[in-house]
Amino acid sequence: MTDTSSDLITLGRRIRHHRKQQGLTLDQLGARVGVVGSQLSLIENGRREPKLSLLQSLSTELGVPVPDLLSAEAPDARTALEIELAKAQNSPLYASLGLPVVPASRNLPLETLESLVGLHRELLRRATQSIATPEEARRANTENRLAMRQKNNYLPELEQLAEDTLATVGHTSGALTHRSVSLLAESLGFTLIYVDNLPHSARSVTDLENGRIYLPPASIPGGHGLRSMALQAMAHRLLGHTPPQSYAEFLQQRLEINYFAAACLMPQTASVAFLSAAKQRKDLSIEDFRDAFGVTHEAAALRMTNLATSHLDMPVHFLRVGEDGAIYKAYENDGLPLPVDVTGAVEGQLVCRKWAARSALGRTNRTTEFYQYTDTPAGTFWCATQTGKTDAGEFSISFGVPFSEAKWFRGRDTQGRVQSTCPDEACCRKPASDLADRWSSAAWPSAKLHAHILSPLPSGKFPGVDENEVYQFLENHSAS
Repeated sequence: MTDTSSDLITLGRRIRHHRKQQGLTLDQLGARVGVVGSQLSLIENGRREPKLSLLQSLSTELGVPVPDLLSAEAPDARTALEIELAKAQNSPLYASLGLPVVPASRNLPLETLESLVGLHRELLRRATQSIATPEEARRANTENRLAMRQKNNYLPELEQLAEDTLATVGHTSGALTHRSVSLLAESLGFTLIYVDNLPHSARSVTDLENGRIYLPPASIPGGHGLRSMALQAMAHRLLGHTPPQSYAEFLQQRLEINYFAAACLMPQTASVAFLSAAKQRKDLSIEDFRDAFGVTHEAAALRMTNLATSHLDMPVHFLRVGEDGAIYKAYENDGLPLPVDVTGAVEGQLVCRKWAARSALGRTNRTTEFYQYTDTPAGTFWCATQTGKTDAGEFSISFGVPFSEAKWFRGRDTQGRVQSTCPDEACCRKPASDLADRWSSAAWPSAKLHAHILSPLPSGKFPGVDENEVYQFLENHSAS
């Protein structure tokens, strides 16, 4: 149902309310404003939009100003229920059930009306809080990735919002301090509070009633993460987000808050100036960009994908790969042949063993970036790869460009060069014939599932979050 049809229902009910107050029938009011009663009935039921001239005539005859007739509020509690029922029955969700429409008329007993509205509310709740299946999650991820590829991973409106927000606390360059982040929160009416008992399913919790943003303890390793989490929480308010109505909307909101946080930690003006100067020296480096703004290697590499095409005039690619070779995150607009499944999803797909994203994990010395040229069926690519480790295992972060753009980067003189023919299975996936002969009938491995990629998220208002735990957490802290 469109917003226009919703407005028409409310307008119609307000006209009917004031007509009844005047003690007029449809035919009587219709005669006064020059329309037949049946036409007026269609307007009151939200099925026809009145012309401005008719609306002005109705305003005059009913003694109600036009702005009052156009108000979005119901004139009384009973009418509010009637409007809610009419809107619910006019929605695609109800239409998909193939059930008849119950007229939301004055003849409908109040108890029946309340019961029907309650049923529709529960129907909507169950539909919007359904479990996000792996297929739904992967499809939404793919749609997001392709949409961002069309935009070169660049969102100018969020860039501007970040710069305007930073200007309120006087930040222009260098690493964004925790104090500046706290001042930003205060400007939005929030206080940052660090606690050691956050719900296990939440990275942060915002208390809208008391103006508090709860974060993990400030003493945890990597303070950049706390700045980012606080900025992400604030972004929901700045961007006017409402509880997501689908998993796709949830992912879009997450993308927007992550982008905003990155744009605050690495502001566009300062970042582009830094990167442009490095490009002019032919000394671009993720390591230097990372250190200049005090962020993680992954954050710096991802931020480069936002700015490289729009401001440095170069296509790029990014990969975060687990120790088993599975893709966690990926982006490309340079033609790198990412592995995809039949739906186009990349999450969980294995990258070629010869790509730097995997070969870097086998290095002994991992203190510096690993550089490599890779010849693929789609051309030659250069990339810089850094590795890391979490409780979940090792991972690699790769940022790369086509061969023609490598000249701008530190590490372009590497002698490391390999050839990959993937997706040809003979490249790195098909076992040697002697090993296959030896073990094909004797091996029975048990697969390790990628829970973060494949498992469904718990149902709820916010996918993946235990609402009961979050609400109990806020209740416990509200008294302090």
